[in-house]
Amino acid sequence: MSGILLGAALLVPLGVAALVPTAPTPAIDPAVQEELTEIIVQTTEPKYAAPTRRDRIGRIWAPVLIDGKGPYRMVLDTGANHSAITERTAQLMAMASSANAVVEKSSTRVTGFTGSMVVPTVHVNHMEVGELYLGETNLPVLADVFGGAQGVLGIEGLFDKRIVADFGADRLTITRSHGEPAPRGFETVGLRMLNGLLVADVYVGRVKAKAIIDTGAQGTVGNLKLRDALNRQHPRNVQQQEIMGVTLDVQSGDWLQAPDVDFGKLLLRGIHITFGDMYLFQHWNMTDEPALTIGMDMLGSFDVLIIDYTRHEMQIRPRPFSPFDRDRDR
Repeated sequence: MSGILLGAALLVPLGVAALVPTAPTPAIDPAVQEELTEIIVQTTEPKYAAPTRRDRIGRIWAPVLIDGKGPYRMVLDTGANHSAITERTAQLMAMASSANAVVEKSSTRVTGFTGSMVVPTVHVNHMEVGELYLGETNLPVLADVFGGAQGVLGIEGLFDKRIVADFGADRLTITRSHGEPAPRGFETVGLRMLNGLLVADVYVGRVKAKAIIDTGAQGTVGNLKLRDALNRQHPRNVQQQEIMGVTLDVQSGDWLQAPDVDFGKLLLRGIHITFGDMYLFQHWNMTDEPALTIGMDMLGSFDVLIIDYTRHEMQIRPRPFSPFDRDRDR
């Protein structure tokens, strides 16, 4: 099976109702079942808002034309290796084309933070935003757990692109990368590609960890190995939180304030992380060493965030009076 990373899960404190529309499980033709591909949806979405305001819970969204119609508001998700849309968006597309947009007997398996399930797909001829053009594909159709966005824009087609998210100006641009170095006043964070994911080496307190850069995730989630390492150094009280993924499966986690997160020349203070034995960490084989996904609660603290796939780096301009310190001794 091929793996595809998309994006969405809802984090809520225990005892708080999570109002997420449910959808009937589609009937799957047995002849199709054996040919299902796999899509991994790994975004996390707490109910609070981050500084960015692309959708109502604070992630970056892009105005995407699908088959020349729209634009549709789709969350830019660097943790997703395939795009997807909501059920409502599929209905709008069907009405716009005066046809049934759902491909008959076409389905795919979606794997999320908390589980996996089979969903129907929609066939499209092309998608475009900025200098990004994607050809013919089938888009998974998911329950609306995107907080108001109409889908997610995955990383297919981004590997030679430069993404500039200017949070102060509320502007997103996607252009072809020409290997531009970081502008004056920016700091850089080196990245590497790991199974299609953007990964940085960070320190959470004194614990070194792999950090997945996930612009589609609203919150930051850590694995149990990271939690245990931190608890040995900084025992602390925790709160329980539930995580509901796009498959509508629920897992619980420990929500606590983490020590400073060190990006090299940047230090982030006061971050909360939800820790748990999440389904997706197991799927990635990321349970034996400290790891976390960095969401928009961290990334949205910057003034400008540039992700350059050609240079394999983030270029960051911190906000004045942000929780980041620059050029300090470790």
